[in-house]
Amino acid sequence: MKVDAFDFALPPELIATEPARPRDSARLLVADESLRDRRVADLPDLLRPGDLLVVNDTRVIPARLVGQSGDARIEVTLLRAHREGEWSALARPAKRCRVGARIAFAPSFEAEILRRGEGGEIGLRFGVTDAALDALLARHGRVPLPPYIRRPGGPTAADAADYQTIFARTPGAVAAPTAGLHFTPALLDRLRARGIASAAVTLHVGVGTFAPLKVADTDDHRMHGEWGCVGADAVAAIRRARADGGRVVAVGTTSLRVLEFACGKGDSPAPFQGECDLFITPGYRFKAVDRLLTNFHLPRSTLFMLVCAFAGLDRMRAAYAHAMGQGYRFYSYGDACLLSPAAS
Repeated sequence: MKVDAFDFALPPELIATEPARPRDSARLLVADESLRDRRVADLPDLLRPGDLLVVNDTRVIPARLVGQSGDARIEVTLLRAHREGEWSALARPAKRCRVGARIAFAPSFEAEILRRGEGGEIGLRFGVTDAALDALLARHGRVPLPPYIRRPGGPTAADAADYQTIFARTPGAVAAPTAGLHFTPALLDRLRARGIASAAVTLHVGVGTFAPLKVADTDDHRMHGEWGCVGADAVAAIRRARADGGRVVAVGTTSLRVLEFACGKGDSPAPFQGECDLFITPGYRFKAVDRLLTNFHLPRSTLFMLVCAFAGLDRMRAAYAHAMGQGYRFYSYGDACLLSPAAS
C-alpha cells in the first residue's frame, strides 16, 4: 500500500507533554460500530467478565547518555543489546563518531565505537558485564523520552516514574509500551472484581517503533526487530479465556504484535522467545487478539498502519478526525482508544 494513505495532519497543540493525573482519568475513545467518548477508568464497564487483558511487562531502561569523544559532545540512545556489554545505539552527531574511538560518559564509564551504520546508528562495546552496565546506566543514564515530548533541560524526576507502566518487570525497552501507562492499582482491582483477568508478555520496545516510514510503499519497508517472549503461562491463560468464551484484549500494539508473531503459522499463540519483526498492514488476518487498547499514533508510522489493519482504515480515519475535533491528546503521554476489529 502507499504510505500516503496513512498520513494526516495533527495540530501540534494536541501532542501531550504530560500524562493525565491520575493515569486512568485519560480519555478513551471507543471505536466499534460507532464512536463514543469515555474514560480509561470506565474500562471495567466496557469489557466483559471472562475477558483477558494481555499486558507488556517490559521495563524502560535509562538508555540516554551524554558523553565526550575527543572535543565532541556526543548524545547516545541505546537501541538493542547484542551480546554482553555490546549495544547498537543512535548517536548525535554521528559524523563525529570515529570507529575505534571511545566515548567517555563518566569517570570509569566509557565505550568503544565498533562501527558506524546508516541513520546515525553506531555499535558500542562497554567492556563490562550486563549487571555492571545496568548499575552504570541507573547512575548516569536518563529516561529516553520521544523527541515530541520536549524537555529543554532533559527529562524530569517525574518522567522517570511517568514513563514506566505499573506492569514493568523485565528491563530492556528504550521506549514505553504506552497503552499500559494508563493503568493504576485501583483500576486493576476493579477489573479483577469484574472478573477480568490479566496475563503478561514481553516485547522490548525500540525507538524505531515510532519512526515514520521513509519509503513510498509499505512493501519496501524493512521492519526493525525487537526481543519478545510469550511464556507458557500467558498461552495457557489465553486458551482458558477463549475456551470459556472470553475475549483477548491486547493492551498496546506491542502486546498485539508479539502475540500475533507467536502464532506463527497456527491460529493461536504458542510459547515463543526471540526476535519479533512482524509488520502488520491492512489485509493481515488477526489470530490472537479480539480487542485492542492503544494510544493515538504518529502519521505514516507502522503503529498507525497496525491499528488501521485491525479496525479498518476508514474507521480509524474517522476516529482520529473525531479525536482531533474533540481535543484528545496524542502520542505517548496522550489519551487512548479501545478498538474492535473490522468486519471481515
